[in-house]
Amino acid sequence: MLIEPEIPQNTGNIARLTAATKSKLHLVGKLGFRIDEHSVRRAGVDYWHLVELEQHTDFEQFRARLPAPRLCLFSALGTKSYLDAGYKPGDALVFGKESKGLDDALLERFPDDVYGIPTLGPVRSLNLANAVSIVLYEALRQIGALSQTTLG
Repeated sequence: MLIEPEIPQNTGNIARLTAATKSKLHLVGKLGFRIDEHSVRRAGVDYWHLVELEQHTDFEQFRARLPAPRLCLFSALGTKSYLDAGYKPGDALVFGKESKGLDDALLERFPDDVYGIPTLGPVRSLNLANAVSIVLYEALRQIGALSQTTLG
């Protein structure tokens, strides 16, 4: 799930990732761009029809529409590694907007469910699309979903 994504290229890359992995993409809140057919086509996104997409006006609407998924929130402020999340089918992977990440109130509301991606150098955080890719593939690996992949 992306909460208020701001950069269309990141969301486009994440949409391609979700289509490639047969994962659902949830977009929550105000988007920093349009995703109507004309805008998507003009951006050269020719796989949008493969994306399983749900839009939600806010986080509470997302929670109300889904059958109580376990949340895994990702933040540069997370003190637990994404590798230790113990992913299960149906988990909701939650990422914030590029400029600010997830709101402090949301992180405080779910303090035991906040994870980070460790970095080895002085860079504090990663690009949103890269972070989603890293976490999603680890989650898929942990639940055994990658055994059904197409290589090459």
